Formats: sequence, structure tokens, C-alpha cells
Amino acid sequence: MLDRAVISNTTPLIALAGIGCLDILQKIYGEIIIPQAVHDEIIGEPEKSAVRNSSWIKVKRISNVDAKRLYRAKLHAGEVEVMILGEEINADLLLMDDYEAKKTAKFMGFTVTGTLGVLLRAKQEGLITEVKPVMTALMNNGLFISKGVQDYVLKAAGEADNNSEMKE
Repeated sequence: MLDRAVISNTTPLIALAGIGCLDILQKIYGEIIIPQAVHDEIIGEPEKSAVRNSSWIKVKRISNVDAKRLYRAKLHAGEVEVMILGEEINADLLLMDDYEAKKTAKFMGFTVTGTLGVLLRAKQEGLITEVKPVMTALMNNGLFISKGVQDYVLKAAGEADNNSEMKE
């Protein structure tokens, strides 16, 4: 397990828990930190028990509550707290899927990946043999992934097949 500060937003946790793959995060990163706002968002989700019962997911409150006002225009509370907490603990990696949140986090100098980036890493590390069936399971469980992103990820995974197309 790596000794890195990794903070996750809601979607990667809910998406992976929803298909029974939450443990991929632990296998890759060891411990995952979530801010209180992410914890609060997850409470209303069916996958909450998988997240709550994972001893390797730690909830941490942000110190600078006033900073939340700076981000509120386009982002949700969880995304805002992920970035604030990232600054407060000097996070090595942020896990988030929302395009605007990722763009903002990258602008702020964070290293960011999303659920599909986690899958690519899981394949590289031999935790999964193929990305495509896991990505299909995510989509079948309600995660929207555009055709362009599907194609990009499959190409990056070395699984691009010019003769068959994924179904959305």
C-alpha cells in the first residue's frame, strides 16, 4: 500500500461500490480520505453501507469552512470540500469525475483522476484483466460515460476494437 494522501469525491465511491468493486481503491491507494460533505452525500445512497463499513475510508472535516464560499458558483459541496481538504493536507491525488470540478482542481495544481482512471490503473497493476466489462457494468449501473470517453479509455487500456462498439 502506498503512503499517499488520496481524497475522493462521491461519484468514484458510489460508482465502484455499486458494482462491487470498491475494494479496487483500497488495493491501489491503501487509505482513502473523504471530507464530511462527501460522507453526508453518500449517506443517502444505497451503497452507503459499503463505504461506511470500509475501515480504510477516513472522514476528515475541513478547517477552513469560509473557503467554501469561493467555490460555490459551479461546484457541489463535496467537490468543494475535496479541494479545500486537498489544500489543507497537501493531497497527492484527488479522485473526482465531474468535468468542471476536475478542471478547477487541475487549475489549482492538483493531480486528479476519475473512476475510469482508477480502472486503467487497476488494469496496469493486474487487479483487473479488462477495463471494458467493468466500464460496461458502471454504465449499466447508471454512470454516464460518453462514447468519446469510452473509446479513449478502451484505447488507453489497449482494448480498442474497431469492429465492435460499446453500447451506452
